[in-house]
Amino acid sequence: MFDPSLVRSEFPALAREQDGRPLVFFDAPGGTQVTRRCLERMMAYLTRHNANTHGAFVTSQESDAILAEAHEAAADLLNAASPAEIVFGQNMTSLTFALSRSVGRTLGEGDEVILTRLDHDANFSPWRIMAAERCVRVHVVDVCPDDCTLALEDFARYLSPRTRLVAVGYVSNAVGTINPLKRIIEMAHAVGAWVFVDAVAAAPHLPIDVQALGADFLVCSAYKFWGPHQGILYGRYELLDSLPAYKVRPAVDRPPHKFETGTQSHESAAGLIGVIEYLEWLAEQSGPADESELRRRSRRADRLSLAMRAIQRYEAGLAEYLIGQITAIPGVRFFGICQRDRLAERVPTIAIRYKDEHPRATAERLARQGICVWDGNYYAINLTERLGVEESGGMVRIGLTHYNTREEIDRLLNALEQ
Repeated sequence: MFDPSLVRSEFPALAREQDGRPLVFFDAPGGTQVTRRCLERMMAYLTRHNANTHGAFVTSQESDAILAEAHEAAADLLNAASPAEIVFGQNMTSLTFALSRSVGRTLGEGDEVILTRLDHDANFSPWRIMAAERCVRVHVVDVCPDDCTLALEDFARYLSPRTRLVAVGYVSNAVGTINPLKRIIEMAHAVGAWVFVDAVAAAPHLPIDVQALGADFLVCSAYKFWGPHQGILYGRYELLDSLPAYKVRPAVDRPPHKFETGTQSHESAAGLIGVIEYLEWLAEQSGPADESELRRRSRRADRLSLAMRAIQRYEAGLAEYLIGQITAIPGVRFFGICQRDRLAERVPTIAIRYKDEHPRATAERLARQGICVWDGNYYAINLTERLGVEESGGMVRIGLTHYNTREEIDRLLNALEQ
């Protein structure tokens, strides 16, 4: 296990104080703080290499090399078969709208798609809008309100030879549920459907292996895992190659560049490389007891997986402590999985309501004490409506990442009860 104090030294923002006390960043699901290596990479790009691509001069050629390196880094993070399966964009939402438009051109009346009530709206509205334009039928998988898990029997009922696409989240951005993704993908593939996975809320907490999952498409955002505002789309190469792209005429017509419209954020791509370097450093800090095993891990993808598994183990301890303590507070309403023997089915993103206090009032009260949490629906509006809390302000979301500590949790608990 890694040393949390050593990890925290890698994040400059964690030194910020409010009223003489360090800020507590429990706002990670909306965007994490940025690692120092990411900042250094972005600064170096903008001060030494800044140029547009495919030029004959040195800074342009350096930019080309940095973008190629960033695609390779993202491919290793997700264990994609090739960097050509990685598409960069402004964010997950923009990439999903763009891909839904391309996928829509292959669909028509009589085809069906399946969505879920547990998803962020960025993995719901793009497909719903596309379906309306293409006369495609939409089925929506329900949520079990007691533990905020998907009603898997709905998948079995809705899947048919007419199903062309299933859009599903890996992890709920609102309540932290980890969906049984591999099972869902296998069910969808059994009827010939593609699966589009929103992994934005999973990428900061779990190792992701798109090949092992069998995902057809998967999206995440680097600013949710200690990096810049950079959207990342994985797609199986043969699918990206076959899909039509909305692009300008001189643009390259092969993946991934045919989907990367316009000039990309080169400094963000550089920053993503810094995040990958940070995770490799973290793997060195958290290697297994048998150090020879770590030395045998020659593939960067394996080192990144090791780092993410170390993060997952550390966060599991934080989640167990936080959930155990907060559910013991009288008047707290907890949303999602809280049973100790089921904590492996969730990440450390929790949602509560505190007594009769409006979620915004709770967030403001904590903010005055230097504790950053979110309130509202976090774009998971189908879920807050299903839980019956949308009209009354949604929920308070407390989202941890691996730079958080048990001491910070104690500050939160004390502040809640004061």
